[in-house]
Amino acid sequence: MSTSADPRGTSAPLSARENYPVDDDRGYGWVLFAGMMLSIVGVLNFIYGIAAISDSKFYVNNAQFIISDLNVWGWFLVIVGAVQIVSAVGIWAQAAGARWVGIISAAVNALIQMLVISGYPFLSLSLFAVDILIIYGLLAHGRRAAA
Repeated sequence: MSTSADPRGTSAPLSARENYPVDDDRGYGWVLFAGMMLSIVGVLNFIYGIAAISDSKFYVNNAQFIISDLNVWGWFLVIVGAVQIVSAVGIWAQAAGARWVGIISAAVNALIQMLVISGYPFLSLSLFAVDILIIYGLLAHGRRAAA
């Protein structure tokens, strides 16, 4: 029986190497986390977009926006939210392009949140931070899930 060095530096039979866990799935938890956060952010964007379109009293009164008004940004939030929800389902199903759609939609949402920060500042900052985590999880660990 031949022997080989194990990770601890001792000699072990080749059959004993089968007992060591393989790190092929390392980082896949980040992909699942990113998919879950993408779905949560998508649902929040969809709900807050509808609130912005319907002139709800939820947002700050008389807020000055950099570009356009709250109704326009509400439509952007509804569209991006729907894309994020669909992308999250695709990430869970390990669809080929869903990871890239998730990365792009999280980046677009991060930009939108910075542009509507005057409407609801703490919500925008928290969603921006979650978008950064989504982008990291899908970029750094998304390829391992596809392989």
